[in-house]
Amino acid sequence: MSTATVPNTSPTDHILVIRLSAMGDVAMTIPVLRILRATYPDLQITVLTKQFFAPIFESIENVRVVHAAVQEQHKGVLGLHRLYKELRVLGITQVADLHNVLRSKVLNTFFKYYGTKVAKIDKGRAAKKALTRATKKILKPLKTTHQRYADVFEALGYPIDFSAQVPIVKQTLTPKVLELTKRSAKKWIGIAPFAQYESKTYPLPLMINVIEQLDRQERFEIFLFGGGATEIEALEAIAVKCPSVQNIAGKLSFAEELMIIANLDGMLSMDSGNGHLAAMYGIPTITLWGVTHPFAGFVPFGQPMERSLLPNLEIYDQIPTSIYGNKVPSGYEKVMETIKPDEVVEAINRL
Repeated sequence: MSTATVPNTSPTDHILVIRLSAMGDVAMTIPVLRILRATYPDLQITVLTKQFFAPIFESIENVRVVHAAVQEQHKGVLGLHRLYKELRVLGITQVADLHNVLRSKVLNTFFKYYGTKVAKIDKGRAAKKALTRATKKILKPLKTTHQRYADVFEALGYPIDFSAQVPIVKQTLTPKVLELTKRSAKKWIGIAPFAQYESKTYPLPLMINVIEQLDRQERFEIFLFGGGATEIEALEAIAVKCPSVQNIAGKLSFAEELMIIANLDGMLSMDSGNGHLAAMYGIPTITLWGVTHPFAGFVPFGQPMERSLLPNLEIYDQIPTSIYGNKVPSGYEKVMETIKPDEVVEAINRL
């Protein structure tokens, strides 16, 4: 971006960025904030999010993270007013609401009442409805979530240029993580087989086929990511059968998992948070899609469309049936079976 288009900032300019959940949406703020920080080095940035997500922001210098305890001291209107008073003493001059939900709207009201400028994300609900309806569907790419975030900052007077090259520093691995990874010199591949909804989850037998093919190549160190007792059990069962596979789930803190993700050579993910975590570090990321679709604007940052593997859209012409995968028409339960394991393995080998 040319300096002529960059407004002057002063050390007193201080933006509060609100993004409370979910993990993938929080991760998608990182590339945007990284460019914002590089473009406006004097701008103070404070992020309001859940405590669990704080490690996500450690890759950006000089960004303060404030935790929103929305189920505890910041619960309800009175709790949010308490949170507002805690934030006000930081000297916030502008608010970038990247979430635009009831809680953030209440906070926005407090800030606007006392004269603080607020801009909020336009989620593009009408266009998304046209994209996901069963009949008279308008199947075209919508604005990406990253661009919607950037639009909020532009509304506050801070336009950014996504073509700007901002170096991403690899995270240093701790001794514990180095021991777990065996200091392997092979190519490191992360695989996150699960998603919030079954409609976005590649069938486990097919994923096992993919993993076994990669394992037999003997040139990859494969790390499996997931969470929760059921997923951990399934991942452990895969890892014990494949010499090149390690299950990471349940063995490291979230911050340590991010260290491994930041040092991968490639990630295979569903349309879910792990793909966005990898992409925020610039890791080549392949995503598998079910009843959702890349056109909705949730492709991991910087990833070309050929890394998004889709079901057979001639057979399943109602895709996308929803934005989040929570609406599955009858007969669409097995759409992901049309993505063949060999196709997935070939995509990984191309990386």
